[in-house]
Amino acid sequence: MSVIENELPITQRVVRTSLGDINVAEVGSGPVLVMLHGGGPGASGVSNYHQNLPALAARFRVVLPDQPGFGGSYRPTEADLDARSITEITVDALYQALDALGIETFHLLGNSLGGAAAIAMAQARPERVTGLVLMAPGGGWLPFGPTPTEGQKEMFRYFNGTGPSEKKMASFIRTMVFDHRQFGADVVKARYEASLDESHIAFYHRYNAAFAQRHGMDPLWRDLPEIKAPTLLLWGRDDRTITLEGAQIMLKYIRNVQLHVFGDCGHWVQLERAREFERHVADFLGDLS
Repeated sequence: MSVIENELPITQRVVRTSLGDINVAEVGSGPVLVMLHGGGPGASGVSNYHQNLPALAARFRVVLPDQPGFGGSYRPTEADLDARSITEITVDALYQALDALGIETFHLLGNSLGGAAAIAMAQARPERVTGLVLMAPGGGWLPFGPTPTEGQKEMFRYFNGTGPSEKKMASFIRTMVFDHRQFGADVVKARYEASLDESHIAFYHRYNAAFAQRHGMDPLWRDLPEIKAPTLLLWGRDDRTITLEGAQIMLKYIRNVQLHVFGDCGHWVQLERAREFERHVADFLGDLS
């Protein structure tokens, strides 16, 4: 068991699946809320959402898996990524992990890469997802401008060339957020240090190569009508990674959907507008519980 800054206890466990081990953190009680992190260097369930847990754990049993390739979970091989996309792998692994935990139905929240996994999970097993929150999700979005976007380029650049550095992490964070001044040197250092695991770096090179070979994320937008869960879209107006204009297809094809846009906010809504993010999530999902 570990704690976050305000002494809130977090239970950590490793769940065995046929693909590999999935690290899962849990905190709080109530209706289950599965929260999926993004795909940036050093990302994990707890690191991406730790600042939001005190508010959300008061209302929900929050389940935070590390997706395959990240945190304490197993690293997909080159053969794995040749056979299936990272989203397909993640959906398989996470449903196996949730089954092992005895979780049948749940609310689901995902950001960026985790948003793509959340969309795919809601499409694959719509009867299990009771409420869906998507924060600038990959796969369900159709860009109006050129790709890769500015934020995607920074993500690809981070592990390439001379490899990770605090300077490159600072540049990455500046692209992810609207006002980087709210994230000091301590945040840069922590994210940089979290990105240095050699197995994660090796996975990231495999992941980037597979991403390029597949020409981006899975085209999940084609099956958006398969989502049955009431859906809340949360987006930063100034997102330079998964841009707001691309949300139009989700608004058109998800049956029960609403959108909230945050001005002066980039790709990390949960960090940049933490209290508003928590309120919107708790109110929307609380009405469904």
